[in-house]
Amino acid sequence: MLVMVVDTATAAVTAALARVGDDGVTLLAGRVTVDARGAGELLAPQIAAVLAEGGVTAGDLAAVVAGLGPGPFTGLRAGLVTATAMGHALSAPVYGVCTLDAIGVRLPGRALVATDARRKEIYWAVYQDGHRLAGPDVDRPAAVALDGIERAAGDGAEKYADVLALPVEGPSYPSALALAELAAERVRAKAPGETLTPLYLRRPDAVLPGERKPALQ
Repeated sequence: MLVMVVDTATAAVTAALARVGDDGVTLLAGRVTVDARGAGELLAPQIAAVLAEGGVTAGDLAAVVAGLGPGPFTGLRAGLVTATAMGHALSAPVYGVCTLDAIGVRLPGRALVATDARRKEIYWAVYQDGHRLAGPDVDRPAAVALDGIERAAGDGAEKYADVLALPVEGPSYPSALALAELAAERVRAKAPGETLTPLYLRRPDAVLPGERKPALQ
């Protein structure tokens, strides 16, 4: 079964075509552009490019897999809106995966996954041999409890390596293959599609202005 994978929860804008079979998951084509502000402009062309490279059309897709974050509001929203629209247009199920899980799933031992949340914060989760134990959450790096943690991964871990004081040994960004593998059981089972609930974890930067007070009272 052919699956489109999209993720815009981090600075890595990702689109990929994967085949999910009984014998595993194979990545057929992929595009990744690191641009923290470019998700809205980059994702659609990347989807078109991977379909063309794979020699298929959108109508050949059996499902869409999307990274749920956590991530900043604007970037994350671009990916989830696109995935939802594709699923609706194709009458194909859409499945969500925690983006941090796609980084942590292959990390041995006890590991911290941290991605850049801006505002001098990180989105983080803790894993034991690939299984999430805590998180996802958002905090300043110095506020994250690191007892027993052996290593770290993610662009947030790289950015705040001096604060976290952990060896950074894993990938900077989630891989499309890992996202597809984490959804593969649902794809094979032809499970009902899901409502994609974004993991924003905090309010967006842009807010509506407050009601202005009259000049004379």
